[in-house]
Amino acid sequence: MSLNEVKNRPKKAPHAVVIPYPAQGHIKGMLKMAKLLHHKGFHVTFVNTEFNHRRYLKSRGPRAMDGVPSFRFETIPDGLSPSNVDATQDLLALSQAIRTVFLPPFMDLIRRINRDGLCPPVTCILSDGIMPFAIDAAEQLGIPVVMPFAIVTNLINESELTEEYLNTKVDWLPGFDNLLIRDLPAFFQTTDPNHPIFHLAMEAAEAVPRASALGIETYESLEPKILNHLSAKFPKVFAVGPLQLLLNRISSTSNSPYLDSVGYNMWVEAPECLKWLDSMCDKTVVFVNFGSITPVTPQQFIEFAWGLANSKQHFLWIIRPDMVIGESSVLPPEFLEETKGRSMIAGWCDQDEVLNHPAVGGFLTHSGWNSTIESLSAGVPMICWPFFADQQTNCRHACEEWKVALQIDNNVKRFEVEKLVNDLMEGEKGKEMRSNASVWKKLAEAATTEDGSSSINLDKLISVLLSHV
Repeated sequence: MSLNEVKNRPKKAPHAVVIPYPAQGHIKGMLKMAKLLHHKGFHVTFVNTEFNHRRYLKSRGPRAMDGVPSFRFETIPDGLSPSNVDATQDLLALSQAIRTVFLPPFMDLIRRINRDGLCPPVTCILSDGIMPFAIDAAEQLGIPVVMPFAIVTNLINESELTEEYLNTKVDWLPGFDNLLIRDLPAFFQTTDPNHPIFHLAMEAAEAVPRASALGIETYESLEPKILNHLSAKFPKVFAVGPLQLLLNRISSTSNSPYLDSVGYNMWVEAPECLKWLDSMCDKTVVFVNFGSITPVTPQQFIEFAWGLANSKQHFLWIIRPDMVIGESSVLPPEFLEETKGRSMIAGWCDQDEVLNHPAVGGFLTHSGWNSTIESLSAGVPMICWPFFADQQTNCRHACEEWKVALQIDNNVKRFEVEKLVNDLMEGEKGKEMRSNASVWKKLAEAATTEDGSSSINLDKLISVLLSHV
């Protein structure tokens, strides 16, 4: 498209500025939402931090983020000191920066976009749920703002975090059955009222009612009680997931091949993962991936390794460069010899493609929401090892509500890993969970058909974003 064509675009065309929390998993989910908006006719400006933009260029190539006229990438500074370009930044420092630094450069960016006139003026903001400054920006600009998820409020605890206390049943959250305090998001399990992540979470929770709408990556049949509770508190709550299934449905008709090629990962993907899986029989491989942030101690690393080795199962293990705390993630020679021919180790992969590969029969995961919803969409049962944030809650739901997962103790031991992996892949419990996962997969697919609940809800969410056009 020429510059003249850009200038001649209708000035009232919808233009969404999309800003994720600056971490891999959040960027992935928000980029999927941005692609869906673009497919619906929105001009999109996707905002990364300068740090993460450099990470993308390193992993995907110098032209990977050039964009197209109607889908552009922009950056803002994060105010933090330089850090390892191959690792996620310190979450405490990042949370504090979001609270204190991000709003002015974000506002400056939007003003520049509106002033330059090279694209339609910004008409709405799609913001991550823990970026409350975006609501301030939207209010200053007089435009709608939609947040992708809600945060549970009023959970401050100043008691000792004893085992007895953590096992206390939560009876003040409608929609959450059989929930214990230990199952709440980790940033609420603190006795420190000045903890930066806790502060950010509470500020975000208090800001949620000011959002124009909430768009949550789930589907109505998966979490009806929680969605009904949220809908009673907030006027516009829309279940719009799984996002990848919505994208799959439109990819064949997309008028922008460029966007199909825009990847989500800030580490280089290993293509040999899929080639290796092609050589495996159906449902015979355990996929192991602890996400983009979860750290593993050297002792936990060794226990997981020998648990997998002793299970005698085939496995694909993603070991990112910064996963093991304080040490390199080098596996001992005797482990490599023991698992030769039935293991594949890689630094990163396309998780959606791996989970949907017919060879994958189970998923050992940290229970991040991206991983959970992707596993449900693929019909793959799980072993959950939650670390922080919403992972404890996701794990509880997967194990107790949806009956598709087993939980492994945080103080991981190799004999437990061995037992649970074999239960997952060959035991009666694994067969039951695989059957349940298949049901949730079919319900996810039904929700994302043309007349499905998530497709309808996406259109409703878009009508909110269009309210000022």
